[in-house]
Amino acid sequence: MPMASVWSVGPSVLETAKWVRVKQILIISDGKPGHRNQSMGLAEAIARRTSVEISEREPMGRFEALRLFLGGALPQLDDCPDLLIGAGHDTHLTLLALRKLYRVPAIVLMKPSIPMGFFDLCLVPEHDQPPKRPNIIVTHGALNRMQPGKKAPGSGVILIGGPSKHYNWDETGMLVQVRALLEHAPRNWLIGSSRRTPASTEQALSGLCGDRFVPASATGPDWLPQQLARAEVCWVTEDSASMVYEALTAGCQVGVLPLSSEADNRIGKGVEQLTAQGLVVRAPDWSMNGLDAESIVLNEAERCAEEVLRREWL
Repeated sequence: MPMASVWSVGPSVLETAKWVRVKQILIISDGKPGHRNQSMGLAEAIARRTSVEISEREPMGRFEALRLFLGGALPQLDDCPDLLIGAGHDTHLTLLALRKLYRVPAIVLMKPSIPMGFFDLCLVPEHDQPPKRPNIIVTHGALNRMQPGKKAPGSGVILIGGPSKHYNWDETGMLVQVRALLEHAPRNWLIGSSRRTPASTEQALSGLCGDRFVPASATGPDWLPQQLARAEVCWVTEDSASMVYEALTAGCQVGVLPLSSEADNRIGKGVEQLTAQGLVVRAPDWSMNGLDAESIVLNEAERCAEEVLRREWL
């Protein structure tokens, strides 16, 4: 199980005495950007409050992890992490195996495929309707790494997703909404696509928006955080739920471009809750009159980091 990376972070790492051991956070990462984004969001929020060293490892194989978990008494190791974090089903067995091996707390993000009682802490989005238990924290969507920045006056970002298992992709209807947004809410708009955006949609957006359109293939991993940090307003197609929460965390005013959804769509229920709370608006509220002016900036990673430190695991 090779280690991907290790680095020290925190507000006072350089001031830490040489004889004081820096606390260790180990992230089990399945390599999926969305899952890593959640785990790193929590770990980095913790690091902003206390000096820690963050490292990453890929999950064990299923049988190796299960054998380790069921293998009976295991020795305490000297060089071990103080906290385990993971997101994604492929990380669950490894989290439990290393929890037993190192005898340290394990935090799982999202609703796990294993009973939640096996983990020390579960951070579960409210749309998954988790039960009320001491080891469960209900979150507004998935955690992320976004941070608010200095907003550029008149700036705005439109983020376009694509086909998903929860939504029916209506290219024509989506383009009608984008055209109406550009017409009724003039701003310095930047329009971006995602890896799921069909080529035909990207071609149509290029024709509609000109050089304001930036295809996903022309962006790097820092493009979205940079744009959301500076944007005053962000509109997102409804299938891109993670981007809705990222835009909220970045301090943007957020609008949603609706799509028709499949029955019993838990992702859609989460967006509906945000709308009812005045945290986002839905098209065609182009003036965003439905936003609650007194609503706070959403930052679930920071809130959950406080909860972790309150438990005195680090």
